[in-house]
Amino acid sequence: MDELSVYRILIWAFLGLALVTLPALFFVTAPYGRHESKWQGPTVNSTVGWVVMESPSAIVFFLCWLLSERRTDPASLAFLFLWELHYVHRAFIFPFRRRGGDKPMPIMVAASAFTFTSINAYLNGRWLFTFAPPYGAGWLLDWRFLLGTALFLGGFAINQHADHVLFNLRKPGETGYKIPHGGFYRWVSCPNYFGEIIEWSGFALLTFSLPGLVFALWTVANLLPRARSHHRWYRDKFPDYPSERRALVPGLF
Repeated sequence: MDELSVYRILIWAFLGLALVTLPALFFVTAPYGRHESKWQGPTVNSTVGWVVMESPSAIVFFLCWLLSERRTDPASLAFLFLWELHYVHRAFIFPFRRRGGDKPMPIMVAASAFTFTSINAYLNGRWLFTFAPPYGAGWLLDWRFLLGTALFLGGFAINQHADHVLFNLRKPGETGYKIPHGGFYRWVSCPNYFGEIIEWSGFALLTFSLPGLVFALWTVANLLPRARSHHRWYRDKFPDYPSERRALVPGLF
């Protein structure tokens, strides 16, 4: 069996697992951050855990580009830039800006995320830079690329601003949680998740690819249930929590 055959099996299995994961996570919340459980098993420093679990997205995708024969293709360079714009920050900058990075993270959470990001980066990178028909420079003027890129950058901006609000919510040395305000926090409890869903939906469109679509579905499957859990947590913890806020999508849910 050649690599492409294995790839096809993996992408469809990955899609099926995403469809199962979405309803499951409405009943089981990942035990880290504000949702940590009393029993966590072996743990690791959360900053270390974050770098470990996010870095394969940046590294594996880059290697797929580096080892391909499309390194100078304009579309390939655009895909690489947009993907790494998110993941270099997410893996190597974001964890060191977080406050409370010395909290423990279950090794199980870091290991499962490491596995996911490795597979996901391989599926997207290998398809875009090797298995897919060449996109070529003309793709950069296609409406799907233009609209998808606009969505990606818009979602990235929402995500970055939401994280900026959280970074500045507590003064140095402060602990505990506060109600965030500003930007999309006016309408939803988790604008960082909302922005990330828009980002990867845009990436699915700008690449117009099955692995991009599967990743967008995985993003929804992971972040929608967690946003609902965050929203309930805020409302339980803060009696004065703004009643007009929704969990994830302004005005809807």
